[in-house]
Amino acid sequence: MSRSTRVHTDARYTCTVEPGRTVQATGSLDGVSPEGACSGLSNPRITELVKYDDGEQSSILYDQGTTVRTAGVLDVTLSGRVVEGRGKGKTARRDVLLALPQQLPTECLSSGLRGNNGQAQLVIQP
Repeated sequence: MSRSTRVHTDARYTCTVEPGRTVQATGSLDGVSPEGACSGLSNPRITELVKYDDGEQSSILYDQGTTVRTAGVLDVTLSGRVVEGRGKGKTARRDVLLALPQQLPTECLSSGLRGNNGQAQLVIQP
């Protein structure tokens, strides 16, 4: 059963900002997936604010998403564009591999997912 689902994620990144130069960054994603379900999301409207250690920021709007469930993991891909800050106007893609939730499916349906961990890669096109 799908329903409107609130999405929040905190992330840490190591970013290549130019050849040979990396900076640490944190990201905070917030938004909604109007047709979210325990197995994934669709039609997301999610924003991410990425704060780089060098003082720069990027505000990303994700408006497309897919979820594929295979071999005990969820592969979530979000696509969108940078709307403000570093990389403004460029496309962005965020891929996340998540372990399947440890909750029983009935818990997910009633209370939602309380949290999960995974590996994320964010690419802002040059």
